[in-house]
Amino acid sequence: MEFTAEAILFDIDGTLVDSTPVVERTWRSWASHHDVDIEEVLRVCHGRRSEDTVAMFVPEEDRAAATLELEQLELHDLDDVTALPAAARLLASLPADRWAAVTSGSQQLMRARLAVAGLPVPAVLIAADDVTEGKPSPQGYRLAAERLGVDIRRCIVVEDAPAGIDAGLASEAAATIAVSTSHDAAHLPAATVVVRDLSALDVTTENGSLRVVANAA
Repeated sequence: MEFTAEAILFDIDGTLVDSTPVVERTWRSWASHHDVDIEEVLRVCHGRRSEDTVAMFVPEEDRAAATLELEQLELHDLDDVTALPAAARLLASLPADRWAAVTSGSQQLMRARLAVAGLPVPAVLIAADDVTEGKPSPQGYRLAAERLGVDIRRCIVVEDAPAGIDAGLASEAAATIAVSTSHDAAHLPAATVVVRDLSALDVTTENGSLRVVANAA
């Protein structure tokens, strides 16, 4: 499939960076401490803000402390965080003002993971700290487009998790491309197109616009 856009908005965990081992490791530690069923946590945590997942399992009065505890676990465990295939190549091919990142993690954590993975931090990075509603709300993607000075309807969203794909679709982006790096393609039916990973995307700049070719999985 081929698309024309003015900017590309990327998720980070599972899209640009492989952090699945550390994400699951920290959630397992947290769940054990709070006597929470880890399988239920892992079923819903991917692609969502930590505070939104914590709210599903912890009483309201304990949520702030429980969320802070999880973030500290994550910040102190950056082992196994690596760039996903073709992420560095693809980002290097894009003009700095034509891409942004929209993540469910905090600014501090996402900047640390990008650095460990050897990937650039974009000029526009919308994190959990910057929104009042996390994915699947489209707020983060709309804010990223606004800060880039681009109409969201002229943007392409690239995501790996169902909550993020729903956010991209709700944002009214021109297309929402799913990478099947953390979820099987069968679990991503709502996406405009599903690709294996970023190596399946080719982006060129033509007449001031981005031409994106996606080779479907």
